Amino acid sequence: MTAQPTGPDRPGAGNGAAHDDDSVTELGYRPELKRTLGNFHTFAAGISYISILTGTFQLFYFGIAFGGPAYWWSWPMVFVGQLMVALCFCELAARYPVAGSVYNWAKKMGGPHVGWLGGWMMMTATMVTLSAVALAYQITLPQIDPWFQFVGDGSGENDAAANAVLLGSVLILFSTLVNAFGVQLMARINSAGVFIELIAAVALIIFLAAHITRGPGTVLTETYGLGSGDALGYFGAFLTASLASAYVMYGFDTASSLGEESHNPSRNAPRAILRALIASFLLGGLILLFALMAVPDLQAKELGTGGLQYVVLETLGATIGEIFLWCVVVAITVCVLAVQAAGIRLMFAMARDNNLPAGSVLAKVSPRFRTPVIPAVVIGVVGVVILVININQPQIFSVITSIAIIMIYVAYLLVTVPMLIQRLRGTWKPREGAFSLGRFGLPINILAVLWGAAMSLNLAWPRAAVYNATGPQHWYLRWGAFLFVGIVALGGFAYYWFVQRHRTGVLAEHRAEVP
Repeated sequence: MTAQPTGPDRPGAGNGAAHDDDSVTELGYRPELKRTLGNFHTFAAGISYISILTGTFQLFYFGIAFGGPAYWWSWPMVFVGQLMVALCFCELAARYPVAGSVYNWAKKMGGPHVGWLGGWMMMTATMVTLSAVALAYQITLPQIDPWFQFVGDGSGENDAAANAVLLGSVLILFSTLVNAFGVQLMARINSAGVFIELIAAVALIIFLAAHITRGPGTVLTETYGLGSGDALGYFGAFLTASLASAYVMYGFDTASSLGEESHNPSRNAPRAILRALIASFLLGGLILLFALMAVPDLQAKELGTGGLQYVVLETLGATIGEIFLWCVVVAITVCVLAVQAAGIRLMFAMARDNNLPAGSVLAKVSPRFRTPVIPAVVIGVVGVVILVININQPQIFSVITSIAIIMIYVAYLLVTVPMLIQRLRGTWKPREGAFSLGRFGLPINILAVLWGAAMSLNLAWPRAAVYNATGPQHWYLRWGAFLFVGIVALGGFAYYWFVQRHRTGVLAEHRAEVP
């Protein structure tokens, strides 16, 4: 790899940039990525990963089907839990605003072994998440126009799954090309898409509010009688339905993962994380609430099949409804861009530590585009392969999404648990003059760990409705989350322990020069 200049000779460097690079050199890395992103860019990266329009429109049907309209209460529940995690991440983002945030945070908090496992879980989850988000095209485009149903007419058992793979593969190809051409192009498209998404979200709230036909008391207490035959009653049904909210509010750490390409990341990254999560909670919560209050028939079966798309078309009419659905398509597109961008930085961060096979190749920064191009291609190819493997699986949506989110929650735990241990030992020190939780750090950290463990278990629970919804019942499908995540974690760590850990260490071409 051709050596890139550092310090004042590095492109885009100046007094401010040199100060921004302190966190990078402190970790032993030579600054290589060009700092071009401002405050809105980092905020946009976080909010586009969460992507309110993508998540709510993709998973509304799931929440309604398993919890009825009262599932809405899972939205503030998940927000509070994830806020605890986000606050811990804000302290870390202020202290270490570097590429591959979760990997480097886990490494600094728990040591190289925990760091590698956290990075491995997050990287694998990112590839699966990329596929899961790309599948959202299928839930929206054919409802705009049947022309987008290229495989069959949609009535066949596997028509939707096969068509979802086709549409998703095209989207991942587009995202790969954009991300390979540099962070500036990605950031411009992403910021424009987020601007459209935010405007559309506010407009949708206003339009739905203008069509309200019932009060919140009716909506927030309606359970459809679900869970009446279960041992846990409605609470069991609510836990299942809460997955629809848990699937949405994550990925806020992306704002910090772009830290090596941002200006003043120690200050901007924590703010971007909190703003992205809070804005997503407020906008998403109002959209869900007003949709339930405005839909003509709260008992309509289409709510559990057509989802929020059905509500918008039925409530606002075909013309206005389709305009909003096109905004959802934009949101899905920029969400995929953000997911892949975060995965690229994570793979780059692990590779420059020589913690991945062919690390020197994966960590190579394109001198023209100033971005790691090979990771963009690798993640894109793996994302498409995951889709193709599941081309004839009708339950592709819930299975792929569930497993991806579980792995991300586990990766988050590999940051918050070691961080809690450091707090208890008195060894964790936030950056002086930067974001700090102060005396609230310990209770918030404890709540973050408890929340992450509880929701990970809830997500992985062997529910037939999630992991074996159609076809013959098999134990290995019901326990698919535990099996898949266990194989990825144990298999990956075994590879690291016996092979990769003997090679780990910052590659010479990426190592900071120490005077």
